[in-house]
Amino acid sequence: MLKTSLATIVFAGALASALAAPAFAGTCPANKVVESGKGQPMSDAKAVGVTDVVVTSIDVAKEPAAIQDRMFRLRKLTIQPGGIVPWHSHGDRPALITIVTGEIVEYSSACAVPIVHKAGESTSETHTTAHWWKNLGKTTVVLFSADLLSTKGQHDEHMM
Repeated sequence: MLKTSLATIVFAGALASALAAPAFAGTCPANKVVESGKGQPMSDAKAVGVTDVVVTSIDVAKEPAAIQDRMFRLRKLTIQPGGIVPWHSHGDRPALITIVTGEIVEYSSACAVPIVHKAGESTSETHTTAHWWKNLGKTTVVLFSADLLSTKGQHDEHMM
């Protein structure tokens, strides 16, 4: 009989977790993807129960990539139970989102059903993304958003 120490089991579990690929769940089911505008209805709800803090940013025009008129930024959004991130488009602002805590529902114009995002999952928002989010749970949601914001004097209408 093979004996395995508790330390070996713990180490193996930690290693498996560290090497595991990030979760990209929380996407629209393939059979529910629809033409943009034919999915979940637009909401005129205002931002409620949301704190949006820019953690850091980089003027990418000053970097070797030399992408003019763009700010690469990282934001931390905290969404209270019942909180709403209002309707917005990513037509000119791609973003990558990682859910840190909680569970939040996305209502996308290109998906026939709401999309549930859970802690540990990541999702991308491209030029075809137009949506809004709501925390339907009883716990606070924390997520990080990295995006390429235009700096051409445009108002950042992603929130309030």
